[in-house]
Amino acid sequence: MTQLRFTRSISALLKGTETLLVVAPRARFEDGAFLEVLGEECMRLGLELASETQPGDMGCAAGTLTSGAPRKLAVGVLPDRLSRYNSPSRAECIRRVVAQSRTGTRGKAAVLLLLDDPEHYLAAAGAIARALPLYSARSTASGPEPRLNILALGPDEEPLAATPVIRTTVENQRQAARLVDLPPTTLDPKGFQSEAYKLLRGLEGVTKKAIIGSKLLDQGLGGLHAVGRAAVTPPRLLVLSHGSRRHGARHIALVGKGITFDTGGLSLKTGGKMVGMKGDMGGAAAVLGAFRSLVQSGTPHRVSALLCLAENAIGPGAFKLDDILSFHSGLTVEINNTDAEGRLVLADGVSYAARTLKADTVIDIATLTGAQLVSTGKLHAAAVANDSSLESLLVESGRHVGELVHPLPYAPELYRSEFKSVVADLRNSVADRMNAQTSCAAQFIAEHLVGRDVRWGHLDIAGPSMIGKRGSGFGVALLSEVVRRL
Repeated sequence: MTQLRFTRSISALLKGTETLLVVAPRARFEDGAFLEVLGEECMRLGLELASETQPGDMGCAAGTLTSGAPRKLAVGVLPDRLSRYNSPSRAECIRRVVAQSRTGTRGKAAVLLLLDDPEHYLAAAGAIARALPLYSARSTASGPEPRLNILALGPDEEPLAATPVIRTTVENQRQAARLVDLPPTTLDPKGFQSEAYKLLRGLEGVTKKAIIGSKLLDQGLGGLHAVGRAAVTPPRLLVLSHGSRRHGARHIALVGKGITFDTGGLSLKTGGKMVGMKGDMGGAAAVLGAFRSLVQSGTPHRVSALLCLAENAIGPGAFKLDDILSFHSGLTVEINNTDAEGRLVLADGVSYAARTLKADTVIDIATLTGAQLVSTGKLHAAAVANDSSLESLLVESGRHVGELVHPLPYAPELYRSEFKSVVADLRNSVADRMNAQTSCAAQFIAEHLVGRDVRWGHLDIAGPSMIGKRGSGFGVALLSEVVRRL
């Protein structure tokens, strides 16, 4: 695992450095004055590399050996122009050039960033971290633990300080990605609870509550219980809270889907589609990371994190097609697809947040639908919200932190008919899979908030939660930023 450190000066950045990566937009390399701080040889080599490297649409890296220190010099040349649906920080471009150059994977390395705006530092630092995941189960170690120093320069080429928000967000983003990468037998619902409590150890003002197994039924949480009841480790709802209960204080609840492994239940996943389902708890990981970051860096609001943890297993106790489940909201749901389980656990989670915790704003996040990738792709989360200002805030916060979000329709009257049942209040899966599946899945969750005066937002992160076969930690920076701006 690579240690990340933020430095405040060029001398601290370069001390003991074996590999240096310089990252900047192409136009800034053409000027090149900022490279003078690296010395004559590095400046010359950097300019030569940059002049021969075409950034394309997403950036490109190139490197060479030097005759002194650092022993290797690389440049990450970023495109000058971006579309309006991208982040102005060029976060994904930065991640790609760091990964391409393999900077930080061994020895002592450093990244020097030249940013167009100091506000881009959070997104840029997160992009670097995303290229260097924490988890590894390899049996052999190759030398000492890698170390990467990071220094960012503003448009005036003066060093920028890494604020507590930047430091805590990056740390918790990496931890969330690590949880996604853990094997599912290690990170079952009980293992997730243990990891959460370890990460929260020593933080002041945090209250923790776990509703486990049959006690879920005592609280009316029939959806969460049903999804996880066939597994060896029982399902649970973790409720974490921090902040004042004073009159007039905002209470924001973050609700995460935490399916630690998804077989599909009796609607069994086939054709290799079960591989990778350890990552179906990416929403809960993001909520935990955001909550920890907010506690560490501070927030004026009362914040609650609800982690809906279950393993969707098969066995004699598995919930069945045609079963009718009773939910915390009071609604009954006929099951017509046991592989549409994420919305079941979230329905109970958001209702508990609104009715029991009395939160005034509820945001849920989940790796919910494959249709999200069809709708908004691998890098944009899909957002659905019952409030236009909250929808805008999700999009704007995503652009700021480099975790992109694109809104989808919120139109209850157009989608409710998809869940019509002749024997219950709802069915859990759509009648027509060609009718805005991602918006429909969100609407199923929203139905369990009917009658409550809450602002609600939903984030489907099925695509951006993973980069290839690794967790990305997506959602930690986004949720933290949204809460800070509310």
